[in-house]
Amino acid sequence: MIVVTGPTGNVGRALVDRLVAAGRPVRALTRDPRRARLPAGVEAVRLSLDEPAALFEGATELFLYVQAGGDHTPRLLAAARAAGVRHVVLLSSGIIDSGPDADETHPIHVMHATAERQLRDSGLAWTFLRPNAFAANAFQWAPQIRTGDTVRGVFADGLSAPVHEDDIAAVAERALLDDGHDGAAHRLTGPEAITNAGQVAAIGRALGRELNFAELSPEEAGPELFPHVPPDMLRALLKTFAASVGTPPEITGTVREITGRPARPFALWAEDHVDDFKG
Repeated sequence: MIVVTGPTGNVGRALVDRLVAAGRPVRALTRDPRRARLPAGVEAVRLSLDEPAALFEGATELFLYVQAGGDHTPRLLAAARAAGVRHVVLLSSGIIDSGPDADETHPIHVMHATAERQLRDSGLAWTFLRPNAFAANAFQWAPQIRTGDTVRGVFADGLSAPVHEDDIAAVAERALLDDGHDGAAHRLTGPEAITNAGQVAAIGRALGRELNFAELSPEEAGPELFPHVPPDMLRALLKTFAASVGTPPEITGTVREITGRPARPFALWAEDHVDDFKG
């Protein structure tokens, strides 16, 4: 049995689909099983720490999304180990070990570094997935694209190599099902650099429309552009975004090395998600 946290998120959903297709038993831990709409055959269980041992009964592998455990991650890991889970694949972040200039006080760094340390200390075998920019971050522009042809955003020339969520899930699948990943930290990126304005243009091509990027100053970026980002984290994110202008992003071949096929470019991600941007 493989337990998956975050099964309704972009990566978790893709992983659940992959494991079901591979014929593996899956238990999905979610806050609201009735609304999860998971594939047939998936055991949907409410993620509750009232009886944590029951969450992992019969399981040997765990895919852990950092936010799933929150402050209770050590307790969740202890329950998993006590129930017989042997190996955990943690969806971490590429901000960890990202070079000598890494800001270890950045809230995203702190959150993921803490989860990695807690997993190392748990006594469980572990594998870290450290993706850089998610292609799915482009969903932030969906409301504007559904209603018009101009996207207002910051740092039009900011560069990244966005990774498709299903490529992350494909690596997670192999880390869960294959030997040889214990103690590994896999850095994941897309195959090529693209600007923020280029991402918007690629979404437009997938839709058969011409979309324009209207650049705003960082001071103009607020809740309407980043509605789900806490103010303190937004300031840190804007600093990170600013540093991406004119800076070539890291590009790895990890997806190909582990899955046997290359990572998908952003243009293909846009085609895969064209319905999400239609009005």
